[in-house]
Amino acid sequence: MRTARVSRRGATRWLARLHPWIYRSDVVQPPGSEADAGVVRVVDERDAVVGMALWSPASTISLRMLTTDEQSIDEGFWRDRIAQAIAYRARLAPDADAFRLVHAEADGLPGLIVDRYGDVLVAQFLSAGIERLRDVIVAALRAQLEPRGILARDDVPIRSHERLGGGIAVLYGEVPDGVEVREAGIRSIAAVRSGQKTGAFLDQRENRVRAGQLASGRALDCFSYHGSFALHMAGRATHVTAVESSADALARARDNARLNGIGNIEFLEGNVFDVLRAFAKTGENFDIIVLDPPAFAKRKDSVSAAARGYKEINLRALQLLAPGGYLCTFSCSYHVSHDRFRTILADAAADARRPVRWIEARTQSPDHPAVLQIPESDYLKGAILQAP
Repeated sequence: MRTARVSRRGATRWLARLHPWIYRSDVVQPPGSEADAGVVRVVDERDAVVGMALWSPASTISLRMLTTDEQSIDEGFWRDRIAQAIAYRARLAPDADAFRLVHAEADGLPGLIVDRYGDVLVAQFLSAGIERLRDVIVAALRAQLEPRGILARDDVPIRSHERLGGGIAVLYGEVPDGVEVREAGIRSIAAVRSGQKTGAFLDQRENRVRAGQLASGRALDCFSYHGSFALHMAGRATHVTAVESSADALARARDNARLNGIGNIEFLEGNVFDVLRAFAKTGENFDIIVLDPPAFAKRKDSVSAAARGYKEINLRALQLLAPGGYLCTFSCSYHVSHDRFRTILADAAADARRPVRWIEARTQSPDHPAVLQIPESDYLKGAILQAP
């Protein structure tokens, strides 16, 4: 077994705080040949065992810890970890057949994402360490879930930091371009080969259901993508306007509306910022508005610019809310903290010159668990506001 030696700071980060990342700056001695990724034993500068880890030689995050002791990391280890992740989702009993099965570090499987879409699994191998175990992971998924097919979505930028290639590949069975899935009575086609993330935004599942419960009158879904929020709101709203800048995404949203026999959604192609300004000029108002933008702050140094963008869209939305209307607003930018997001919303409300009630905080669905000791896992911020 190869051994990596780490500094006291690196060891403490794991043993005292249970944060599983040890950075290159805390690796005192790499595990032999730096070219070989995979499982390694980790010790501190006094040769005391820190645990077992996945080694990624090219990454800033060099070690992703697996255990706090020395043990055999064999195929049975990975089967057990995957079984535990599956059992956790079974206890959640989501009213859907599309959800996350493995959420990387939150399930003790660092660098591994597995999403279920009906009888198809979509996996992402996000580190060099877990990449070396691809065949073992696929065998464990096949044995425990018997899927129709398993697809690898390795077309993500983070793999380049690990000096790994990209692309999309079928790892087992057959995987169609689109898979029909169900979510709280709503049907849709998940674009598992070409869609965002692994095919859909599964982390917003429970927030979509909540928006559907609150919907009435005229509804507005901004950054609609494939229309998921709009579809849920259409059952209670009299009319829904879904705004999206991508013509291809809107085409899929229309297909999803037809799949459900929904005819009260108007699909509008355009830039959300421009559309909100235009609605304000014409005096439009809505009884519920959803803002689910892409991440405005992908880096720490872009937080200030992102805050301005978040403030503007929330200000515009608050100006369009009918009395008693609800604003369901979100940020998936990890670098914008919960406190910062709440401050942004307060500033937007002040500029809108409206008293605004904070009804409830929202976050990612529990199949995407956030771990207290891993702040990076707590990325989705959301709030439901009401303007009296």
